Amino acid sequence: MVGFLIALLSGALMSIQGVFNTQVTKASSVWTANTFVQGSAFLLCLFIWAFTDRSSMAAVWKVEPKYLLLGGCIGAFITYTVIKSMEMLGPAKAVLLIVVAQIAVAYLIELFGLFGTDKQPFEWRKVLGLALAVAGITIFKWK
Repeated sequence: MVGFLIALLSGALMSIQGVFNTQVTKASSVWTANTFVQGSAFLLCLFIWAFTDRSSMAAVWKVEPKYLLLGGCIGAFITYTVIKSMEMLGPAKAVLLIVVAQIAVAYLIELFGLFGTDKQPFEWRKVLGLALAVAGITIFKWK
């Protein structure tokens, strides 16, 4: 139940952050806003680490394979694409498409056991769930 609530909070925060970042972009530029967003996130994480975790920062260099360390770089492009999609489509449509893309890619990652995840068997009910999400986008956009 706690994981469910945290996931809901994550989705809500991602939507709010996307709107905030899009508004910041209007006063600056997409890469200026992105730099501020990533930089402020870095400073907050450093502050929280200093007062809670204090594990060795060098431990991340032990991660194998090394491409797994690209999460921050991917995060910069996530911020960029969220800002641009919200700017072009509006928050609701953008988030609907983002969430469906997340579901589809996450299922493919599980299905093929990519990036160190446990491989999961194909299930029609998951494909049906994805199809229903796509149908939801169609209904949401219907005028």
